Formats: sequence, C-alpha cells, structure tokens
Amino acid sequence: MKLPPEVQLLRIFIGERDKYEGKPLYEWLVIKAKKHGLAGATVLRGLMGFGANSRIHTSKILRLSLDLPIVVEIVDTPEKIKEFLSCIKTVVKESLVILEKAEVHI
Repeated sequence: MKLPPEVQLLRIFIGERDKYEGKPLYEWLVIKAKKHGLAGATVLRGLMGFGANSRIHTSKILRLSLDLPIVVEIVDTPEKIKEFLSCIKTVVKESLVILEKAEVHI
C-alpha cells in the first residue's frame, strides 16, 4: 500500500488483560484495523510501565505481572485514522489514545 508522505500514527495504550468480545483487546483492535483497510498495525508488549492507577506492571521474575503494558500502533492517513477512531471510541474509552503526525520515508 502506497502512503502519502504525511500520515498519522495512532497509539493506544492498554493492558495485556484488557478484553473485548471475548478476545484480547489488542487482537480485536488489529483485526478491526485490517477490516477498515488501514495501512498497518503493530502490537508492542512492554517490559514495565504504569498507567492511570499508578500501579507498576513489570515482567521481572520475582514479580511476574499478568497484565503487562501493551501499545497498539496504527498508521494511515489522517482521514482514515479519524474514521477508525470513531468506530472504536466506545471500546477504548478508558485507554490512553495518542495521535502524532508522522512522515513516511522510503
């Protein structure tokens, strides 16, 4: 898929335990992005982090968390990202959602 030089990067910060419709929320988001024809999506699993509740989540052996931080990154044109956000806003309402301008190189 050919993207224009200027796109938007959507980042959604969730927890590993977050679910929607019986499946992990990150999986649901990627499948939804694919169905919407977005250019790309990646799921990143964090080693350590904290969110709104200020509870630290870590992958250290002595304190193995079952709810590690997850970041879902999705890229496409601003118009397609805006449309996608309107479809998922009721699902990710308690998540941190960030939009950034990005440039496509190569």
